[in-house]
Amino acid sequence: MSFLYQPTQEQPRVIHADHQILVVDKPAGLLSVPGRGDERADCLIERLRGVFPTVLLVHRLDMDTSGVMVFALTRQAQGHLGRQFQDRLTKKTYVARLWGRLAPATGRVDLPLIVDWPNRPRQKVDHDQGRPAQTDWRVVQSTDAETRVRLMPITGRSHQLRVHMAQLGHPILGDPLYATGAAADFARLMLHAESLRFKHPETGVMQGFSAPSPF
Repeated sequence: MSFLYQPTQEQPRVIHADHQILVVDKPAGLLSVPGRGDERADCLIERLRGVFPTVLLVHRLDMDTSGVMVFALTRQAQGHLGRQFQDRLTKKTYVARLWGRLAPATGRVDLPLIVDWPNRPRQKVDHDQGRPAQTDWRVVQSTDAETRVRLMPITGRSHQLRVHMAQLGHPILGDPLYATGAAADFARLMLHAESLRFKHPETGVMQGFSAPSPF
């Protein structure tokens, strides 16, 4: 699958910066890192590099997802933060708008995921070869038309939240890959990384950062 990349002109907002870490609110419609080809060079980390020349990648958000991302400003911080993500010590909360009424009010999706090679970058559920993936949800508000939820991923697979919600029959509104019909007919993917908690790589103190949802 291919797409025409037209990066948003909206700029990232700096939430926090010190000599070890940088936390920003990423706008939707912007790659986290460069894609293949010069036309996909404009991305979040390159925009940040102009102000923070030592910026280093720790994790990613999908192009269509907005919200909180942490970057390292030193190699030591990058390694420390990377281990926290790898060992699932970080705490992430997303807010999303889903198609239809999701019930019950809380629950967990436990469906293994694997890349759908003929349709990359799509992912799919595969009970034989997929990697374990779990997502907790909590309904915030619902009508027959849509449900607003908070999503707490336990694992961090590619497109995990998007595939898991679609598998429940409640795709995320505006999802160009996993929603169809009226559910896909929105200006953006209604998924936002609302908060992120991790231990500061220098002090070891757990810190939390958040960004209000734009929808």
